[in-house]
Amino acid sequence: MGVTPRPRPLHPSGRSQVPPFEVMDVLDRVAVLRAAGRDVISLCAGEPSGGAPTAVSRAAAQIHASGQALTYTSALGIRPLREALAGHYRRWYGLDVDPARVAITTGSSGGFLLAFLAAFDAGDRVALARPGYPAYRNILAALGCEVVEVDCGPEVRFQPTPELLDAAHREAPLAGLIVASPANPTGTMVDRAELTAIAEWCAANGVRLVSDEIYHGVTYPDPGAADPRGVCAWELDDSSIVVSSFSKYWGMTGWRLGWLLLPEELARPVDALAGNVALCPPTPAQYAAVEAFTDASYAECDEAVAQFARTRKLLLDHAPRLGWGTAAPADGAFYYYADLGPQLERWPSSAAYATALLDTEGVALTPGGDFDDRAGERSVRLSFAAGPDAVAEAIERIIRFHERG
Repeated sequence: MGVTPRPRPLHPSGRSQVPPFEVMDVLDRVAVLRAAGRDVISLCAGEPSGGAPTAVSRAAAQIHASGQALTYTSALGIRPLREALAGHYRRWYGLDVDPARVAITTGSSGGFLLAFLAAFDAGDRVALARPGYPAYRNILAALGCEVVEVDCGPEVRFQPTPELLDAAHREAPLAGLIVASPANPTGTMVDRAELTAIAEWCAANGVRLVSDEIYHGVTYPDPGAADPRGVCAWELDDSSIVVSSFSKYWGMTGWRLGWLLLPEELARPVDALAGNVALCPPTPAQYAAVEAFTDASYAECDEAVAQFARTRKLLLDHAPRLGWGTAAPADGAFYYYADLGPQLERWPSSAAYATALLDTEGVALTPGGDFDDRAGERSVRLSFAAGPDAVAEAIERIIRFHERG
């Protein structure tokens, strides 16, 4: 009598074995505590508290009230929104962008996926700064790319330099480089000279530059600064890929809209990929987002940034009272990334510290392990996007937490 063969064991794919984004776990814990009646100040997520500009919200309400059928759009987004974005680049950077090279995506997250799929093959080496946004390395790893994390400490303001890239490139050739300015979690920026040097290094070495410009406009420049909103990589070289989003400057996190500026040779591949991966970005959000580019919407967003600046100043003024160590300068975005310094004499890691702070004082921070798998256990990220009142109260709770011992 024959033996029935056992079926092959079923298991998750190797490519799916990436770490979770820890901030999402913290947000889940915040939701549980709030459901139990706890007063929690959440400073863990990079989410502006003001929401979308008035004109965008009004347009969305009109779209839904009209009863019109919300059908699929072009895979790369509706033409009016792509044209509006081209106008945005004229307004902010003086660039003449062909709308055909603008791709609307399902958030910047969808943009990264499409960009990486179109630009890199499995096995390609792609460099990025450590500390940095964890989704870069996790998406690349899931696609089979080799992630090359370049240690960028305070001596280089947490940003890659041609010298650091030379060292990584000598080990084995790089195919790509991701640069974020302003960066998450540090908030540091590269100026025009620094980005020019990086772009020239990429061009000389055949490396595709991916420029994360999601936080452009959420910046705190000195008066008279030459590039107050940040430098767009396309001002230097349009063979780079620019990734951006409506989530930060426009405060539209849940609308799930981002975009790419694409080199000519990648426009058609991204179009084909987008049609297969997502069909199209969210239709009502696209039509409403056209209103993000009015004078009134820009004015609302600039006022939101002014409030971020006031909150940042409050935080920096009170930073010595927090009893932490050294911190990144937070040139832009809305994060304060700091070494815990003397607090590590009591707590074994930033994760243990953040858990205890949340449980005892109801203040949610993000442990640094998300952003740096080597030194991140020493650091935390505080998001000051929640506004001055929330941050002021959180500071007092953190001080009380330390005093209780």
